[in-house]
Amino acid sequence: MSIFKGAFTALITPMTQSGEVDYDGFRKNVIFQLEQGIDGLVPLGTTAETPTLDEKPGSEEDKVIEIVFEEVRKFEKSSGKKIPIILGAGSNNTKDAVTYCERAKKAGADAALVVTPYYNKPSKEGIYQHFAACSKVGVPIIVYNIQGRTGLNIPTDLLARIAELPNIAGVKEASGSVSQMMEVIGQIKNKKPDFAVLSGDDALTLPLMAAGGDGIISVASNLIPGLMHELTAACAAGDFKKAREIHYRLAPFFKAEFCDGNPSSIKYAMNYKGLPAGSLRLPLVEVTEAAKKTIEDAIKACNL
Repeated sequence: MSIFKGAFTALITPMTQSGEVDYDGFRKNVIFQLEQGIDGLVPLGTTAETPTLDEKPGSEEDKVIEIVFEEVRKFEKSSGKKIPIILGAGSNNTKDAVTYCERAKKAGADAALVVTPYYNKPSKEGIYQHFAACSKVGVPIIVYNIQGRTGLNIPTDLLARIAELPNIAGVKEASGSVSQMMEVIGQIKNKKPDFAVLSGDDALTLPLMAAGGDGIISVASNLIPGLMHELTAACAAGDFKKAREIHYRLAPFFKAEFCDGNPSSIKYAMNYKGLPAGSLRLPLVEVTEAAKKTIEDAIKACNL
C-alpha cells in the first residue's frame, strides 16, 4: 500500500534579510508542520528556491536535509506516526538528477521528486530515458509533471510507460488539467493501485481526490498544514460535504498564494502571519504592494 497519501508540504526555505538561509527558522517551520498534523514533507523542491541554494558537500542543501530528517525522526519516535519525506531531485541534466536521487537514497528519503527536464525540451523518448536513468538508483521516484515550469507536458500514454519502470512510485500532477488527472487515475492508477497520484495545485486537491487521487503536494500548507490535512482526510474518508466546506473556505487563498509568483506570495503570507520566511534570492523579489493587499485580504476572508 502506498505511503504517499494526504497533504505533503513543499517546504519553503526561510532566509534572513541579508539573504542567508535561516536554519533556526527552517527548523521551527518543520516542527510547526509536524505539530499541525501534516502527512508528509517535500524539502528542496521549487518552492524551496533550490536552484539558488548552495549544494556543495556540507552546504545549505545538506543542512536543510539534516534538519528535516532530524526533526521528522524525532517526531516519529515520540508519536509512532510515519511521516514520509520526498526529497527534491530535479535537474535538466540527467547526470545531476541521478546524483540527487542517490543523495535522496543515502539520506533515507522515502522518495525522490524528479521533474521533467526543463529548457532542453527532450522528445518523449528522451523524457522516458531520463526517468529510466533515475529509476535505476533504487529510490522510489515521484514523477513531477508541470508544463508551466518545464515547457513540456508528460502525456498519459508516456506516463503509463514510465510507470512500468522499476521504482516509479507515483506522480505529482501539476498539468492544471483535471481531464488529464482523471486519465492518469483511470489508465494508470486503476491498474496499479499503489501508484500515487498527487495534485500539484492546491485548488485541484478536491476534484483530484474525488476522482480517486491520493492527495496534494501543497504550497498553501506552509501556512495552513492543519487545514490541508483536514481537507485531504475528509476526501479520503468520503466526507465530501466537509471537504467542500474546507475547499470553498480556502478558495480565495488558493488563488492569492500564486498572485505574484511562487514562493514569493506564500513567503509574504507567512511573514504576514509571523511564521519564518524572510527574504528571497534573485531572480525572485518581494511581491508588489497590490499583491500584498490581495494576499492579506485573502487571509482575512479565509479566517486564517
